[in-house]
Amino acid sequence: NLPETHGFLRELRAHVDERYGDRMLLAEANQWPEDSVAYFGSGDECHMAFHFPVMPRMYMALRMEDRFPIIDILDQTPPIPETSQWALFLRNHDELTLEMVTDEERDYMYRVYAQDPQMRINLGIRRRLAPLMGNNRRRIELMNGLLFALPGTPVLYYGDEIGMGDNVYLGDRNGVRTPMQWSGDRNAGFSAANRQRLFLPIITDPEYHYEAINVAAQQDNPHSLLWWMKRLIALRKGHQAFGRGSLEFLHPDNRKVLAFVRQFGDERILVVANLSRYVQYAELDLSAFRDQVPVEMFGQVEFPTIGERPFFVTLGPHGFYWFMLMSASERVGPIERGPATLPAVEDLDALLADGAAKSALLRLLPRYIGARRWFGGKSRRIREVRIRDTIALPAADLDVRLCLLEVVYTDGDPDTYLLPLALGADATAQRVVEESPHALIASAADPSGGPARSVYDAAFDPRAERAFLDVIDGRRRLRGDSGGSLRGRSTAAFAEPRGTPGNESPVPGRAEQSNTSIVFGDRFILKLYRRLQPGINPDVEVGRILTEQGFAHTPAVCGWLEYAPSRGEAMAVGLLQAYVPNEGDVWQYTLDALGRYYERAVTAPMPPSDPGPVGAAALFSLATIAAPPDARETIGGYLETARLLGKRTAELHRSLADAGHEQPALAAEPFTQLYRRSLYQGMRAQVGEAFAQLRRRLGSLPEHVREPAERALAQETAVRDRLAGLLRAPMAASRIRIHGDYHLAQTLWTGRDVVVIDFEGEPGRPLSERRHKHSPLRDVAGMLRSFHYAAFGALQGTPGLGSVRPTDVLGLEAWARLWYAWVSAAFLGAYMESIEGAGILPADSGQVATLLDVLLVQKAAYELVYELNSRPDWVSIPLRGILELASEDGGRRLA
Repeated sequence: NLPETHGFLRELRAHVDERYGDRMLLAEANQWPEDSVAYFGSGDECHMAFHFPVMPRMYMALRMEDRFPIIDILDQTPPIPETSQWALFLRNHDELTLEMVTDEERDYMYRVYAQDPQMRINLGIRRRLAPLMGNNRRRIELMNGLLFALPGTPVLYYGDEIGMGDNVYLGDRNGVRTPMQWSGDRNAGFSAANRQRLFLPIITDPEYHYEAINVAAQQDNPHSLLWWMKRLIALRKGHQAFGRGSLEFLHPDNRKVLAFVRQFGDERILVVANLSRYVQYAELDLSAFRDQVPVEMFGQVEFPTIGERPFFVTLGPHGFYWFMLMSASERVGPIERGPATLPAVEDLDALLADGAAKSALLRLLPRYIGARRWFGGKSRRIREVRIRDTIALPAADLDVRLCLLEVVYTDGDPDTYLLPLALGADATAQRVVEESPHALIASAADPSGGPARSVYDAAFDPRAERAFLDVIDGRRRLRGDSGGSLRGRSTAAFAEPRGTPGNESPVPGRAEQSNTSIVFGDRFILKLYRRLQPGINPDVEVGRILTEQGFAHTPAVCGWLEYAPSRGEAMAVGLLQAYVPNEGDVWQYTLDALGRYYERAVTAPMPPSDPGPVGAAALFSLATIAAPPDARETIGGYLETARLLGKRTAELHRSLADAGHEQPALAAEPFTQLYRRSLYQGMRAQVGEAFAQLRRRLGSLPEHVREPAERALAQETAVRDRLAGLLRAPMAASRIRIHGDYHLAQTLWTGRDVVVIDFEGEPGRPLSERRHKHSPLRDVAGMLRSFHYAAFGALQGTPGLGSVRPTDVLGLEAWARLWYAWVSAAFLGAYMESIEGAGILPADSGQVATLLDVLLVQKAAYELVYELNSRPDWVSIPLRGILELASEDGGRRLA
């Protein structure tokens, strides 16, 4: 530390700062901290300096299972200038130096980490991190977790991110300088040269062999050390407190637990580490952070709020926590925050390139996605959003990329979502944002000083929408930045004449839905799937087959879009169908009819006739007789609509069954005893979970729902007994491909007929599960439950009630039962008449009723869980259905 040395460093620093603003000076001064700090000067010498004494004390603390060595050396570390920074490391190209330790400490390190003299050199140990840790993954993660959390900038030595081994039998320090293990190929992918020409040999030790430990293998394994290190790096980069924050050690009684708090501005991070190989606990004095909530940063899991008492934590062997300490205001959900602003960027390429702008975009995407109607993970906590692939879409006068986003949750598997991203400030972009405010993701400044530009969902921009159609029409293939590709497919139906020639101006649906629909004049409608799943999408598959079959009561499939990743199965991105002129879906048509029905019922001079029980067997009985006069007069023409729905449903099932003769994927399968037992087990579990959720939520339900909920819980055994009907006798029936999510909103009303749409199945289920074969009565049960929802939902505030007053609702419940019973009977009667002879239902009418009965119970249980989680005020509707199916009087005592 000669004065001349520091004088030269100041001159060199001034020269570097003047001419090379993006360069830095790093001091490698293997000295005690009070000596090495001199190389920072007053912030005018080296930018950074290695903190040598920290490294051996981290190893000592781990082996001694005592936090003292780490706390002791950091307490001795003097403050450094604001513009300077320590560089921390665990290993490097030299030995694990033991110069900055006492003789006793050096002897201890030799004993525990270098028993073989071959592992020692000079005053150090020549070993890599993984062998020093005994190749224990937990210990490796703990050491890296501490390295990244202590004050300074962490420095990784090549190969330690994959757990590379060493060769202590090579001379000097060459044992830790062997070729990087990129793959299992020749010379570990490091070089294509003759192996004997390598300066140092590759590692072939059985435990660390390059064929097992290499980048390529770990890149393909999301649970590998490499991916864990990538996530650790990304997490640290998102929080300035790690790099610039203050350090305050906590002192719990348990010395095996190291705990400290890093603070920078409003950011507070608590780090707790277990240095022991056994489970440990600690009580932390966090009174300074009272009323704040520790949020575990890897999984975003909230721990109990900090109170007056010490904060209690338990840690697994060599485990550690990073907690973000957050106040109530900081924990406001992402949906509630305002619009975001991104750094200035030239174009989407600059926005999506690694850097500050992309990092800012990825931080705000969880907020944007979480607020969308098409996002299906609202009950889960998003941990992060990654961009899986981007594909440039050739849209006229628009900078647009199709982004495949990987949404990672704190629990469960990640999902893939489609987000077409556009950047613009022209008149069209402004109009898109004005007409579809939910399309706006963020604003970005113009680097040239012009008006701010919008980053928005391009699915609502007509230029991008037209580009989608062109890709299908031209059967184009667009390559992505990560090796995947978007492919357009068209069918013979694309060229068939329909609508007005040339009328293909795109109009997006303004309302948010689970998918995004775009209407092209009166010719086509394109459905963009937002949640993408690998495999065959039943919407595309069944739609194509029905089109080829010539089934007239579903829109013809004209083409589709699919994304093919570099590895794995393709994913359906969009489905193009012929546009069918219509007056809306049959659900809204039904609500309008119910509004008029209830208006007539209110003025009826007499109460309605009692249809009796409304279980499956009772409905089949009603289907064989004529409706009473009061039902015919008040329900009116809707009875014919129900019969038409029943007929079209049967025709759909006939067409799907017939397609199975030529399409193996649709071939009918028998209703075997094994399948019936499997079906019963699945239903039993589903019903059990529904009742368990109802029991847990009982106290929080609205007052008017609690009493029927209690009565439903009392009927749990009776409901289970209903399901057992599946097992009582063999059923000569078939399983076929069905619609899978059949209800009134899945059919369109053309004014004279109905058209069946959306063969996607229940969106919450995996694609493979949606392609399972079932009894066609499952669709029938779905439609009957939809009638039930319409009848009683209209009495709970659904639009379409006309002049019915709230005071009239109670008296209309008997009329709702009348409507449901006779409309369902009309539907069933027409269905059974049209499906006769198809050979897919049991010949015994009693078995048909039994099967329909259990399917109605299953559907009602599904609805109950949905309403408990989404609309507690509506829980009474599935509860009513369950009671009607379970009670002997058909649920007439529900008022």
